[in-house]
Amino acid sequence: MPRRPRVMLPNVPVHLIQRGNNRQVCFAADEDYLRYLDWLEEFAGKTGCTVHNNRDNRGQTTFF
Repeated sequence: MPRRPRVMLPNVPVHLIQRGNNRQVCFAADEDYLRYLDWLEEFAGKTGCTVHNNRDNRGQTTFF
């Protein structure tokens, strides 16, 4: 059964978790992870989002 569509409400934070297949590591090198964060912040700014990320807890990001 497919997952129901995500509810997106204006001005309500969205908490996302990025995982690899079978919870494998997504970023093997710190440089790759830092580049991903740079890319994420760049495009979030273009869409009016704010990114709050705990760099000690890879993969968990909150968007406002």
